[in-house]
Amino acid sequence: MNERKTIEESLEESGIYVGLTKGVSMRPMLREGRDTILITPTAGRLKKYDVPLYRRGEDYVLHRVVEVREDDYVICGDNCLEREYGVRDDQIVGVLSGFRRGGKYVAIDDARYLLYAKLWVGLYPIRRCFMRLRGRVYQCLRRLFPRKKK
Repeated sequence: MNERKTIEESLEESGIYVGLTKGVSMRPMLREGRDTILITPTAGRLKKYDVPLYRRGEDYVLHRVVEVREDDYVICGDNCLEREYGVRDDQIVGVLSGFRRGGKYVAIDDARYLLYAKLWVGLYPIRRCFMRLRGRVYQCLRRLFPRKKK
């Protein structure tokens, strides 16, 4: 019988988890099913811009820390509009150490990656306005040009 290990079991046994992503919440940094992530155990409190893997109920979520608070974190996916408040250390399974895109490995301490993370978080208010505006334009276009039923 081939039992699959949980991510927690992999981290406990080997100190590392390697896998593909699922979902689009971390686009453009991570592409669903195409980029390989490397997760390692956390070493103390997270810092702003870290990308923890945490549990939300039964689901695993990989999003970026945008604010460190005394007892918890504010976290948001790079492709998300809404921030998640109240993520605690006991929910965190591990932290992103790097990822492989195509044939190239990107470490989270790479200067270019850090620049991307800081810009992406800093531009959040502008990105949020743009994404909401884009959604409203799309809704208007759908009203003006409804799809014909088949």
